[in-house]
Amino acid sequence: MYLLDEFEKYITDNELFSHEDKVLLAVSGGVDSMVMLSLTAAAGYRFGVAHCNFSLRGKESDDDEALVEREAKRLGVEFFNRRFDTTGEMERTGESMEMAARRLRYEWFRELCDEHGYTVIAIAHHVNDSIETFFINMLRGTGLRGLTGINTQLGRVVRPVMFATRRDLHDYAVAHHIPFREDSSNRSTKYLRNKVRLGLVPMLKEIKPQFTTIMRRNISRLSQAQEFITASMDIIKHEVIEHNDGIDTLYVDRIAASLPRNYVIYEILSSSYGFKGDVVDALCHALDSDSTGRRFYSREWVAVVDRGNVVVSRIMEDDSCETLVERRMQRAYAGGSALYFEYCNIDFIDSYDLGDNVALIDADKLQFPLRLRRWKDGDWFVPLGMSGRKKLSDYLIDKKVSIAQKKRQFVLLSGDDIVWVVGRRLDDRFCITRSTENVLKITKDTH
Repeated sequence: MYLLDEFEKYITDNELFSHEDKVLLAVSGGVDSMVMLSLTAAAGYRFGVAHCNFSLRGKESDDDEALVEREAKRLGVEFFNRRFDTTGEMERTGESMEMAARRLRYEWFRELCDEHGYTVIAIAHHVNDSIETFFINMLRGTGLRGLTGINTQLGRVVRPVMFATRRDLHDYAVAHHIPFREDSSNRSTKYLRNKVRLGLVPMLKEIKPQFTTIMRRNISRLSQAQEFITASMDIIKHEVIEHNDGIDTLYVDRIAASLPRNYVIYEILSSSYGFKGDVVDALCHALDSDSTGRRFYSREWVAVVDRGNVVVSRIMEDDSCETLVERRMQRAYAGGSALYFEYCNIDFIDSYDLGDNVALIDADKLQFPLRLRRWKDGDWFVPLGMSGRKKLSDYLIDKKVSIAQKKRQFVLLSGDDIVWVVGRRLDDRFCITRSTENVLKITKDTH
């Protein structure tokens, strides 16, 4: 009963929900969510079960669905199931599989809450998930906020088993004969999370057997530090930002000289507008060089350097969304998708067939800064493997690209020449050849 007692205590101490709430449990069929289902039922909470079938693993996905439905019916609770055409959604929006699946499930969960009166959405993330997120975000170069793991509560979404480890949940499932299914994709090192889980974490545990306990404490301390910074930044924001008719102006000269200017700018732009660290670094460099008019983009916002200040507004549908990509930048955004830039010697390229979302470019042929913008009428390029020019509009028609996808289509340019129709086709003039020495590898949304 130890885990059940801890479960109820964790929910009460963190005020996640009460017996008056109606809780929607997101249950995949894996051990984590099946134990959460069992604990919620044993504790006497009011709940229903939601299962997402993303139609990505054939019969395996269908068997997951059948198990969850069977358990919901055995417990006599509401069961909701939805099958998603995840692959079709990826093609429609240009999102990665992880991004599309995440958006689809949370949109559906919110619909269920609104339609059926659920007040809380419970997700079965646990301590190990939070530790893995720490390392994933560290590798991606996030700030302190990204190193605080997974939030126990965010709006209606709560995580009532965040006190437990993966081993705790597995042992409880075995001891109490709770059925669960193993997701075969969890054993694949194709995904970054699995590389961390199956490779990095076991190695660190070998070095330090108390690794999980130590990391839990580290994340707790980092979370407290972030809470302190957030409270302090709320005061600073009030002093340095003015809001006027949908436009926010960050007055850089109002930042106290005793404070680290660039870090303050980063905290403001990342927390309030979603700008990534390397984009803010480039923006601060533009401030130092008085590059008035330079634009920088997050997924939903554009920041413009204006005479030593930063003006932030939402990206409009007709915005040209042109971003300058400096040689030292590691990330940029194109229509909601992230592009990652990596420079390497040709000798370090071990595969040349990496799919449409990866471009291998002869770096010595490029003229920096590169330009990243939406495509427009009149654009042309030389598709890889061809010798003649082709209008980009004709190319997109030939590829049966939908209107929605066309609106999200970006191109990368060197000077006035298209280098890459992002996520679709490289220009033949910039491909690597036998004489190539330096390679720019660009990856679209691998996370």
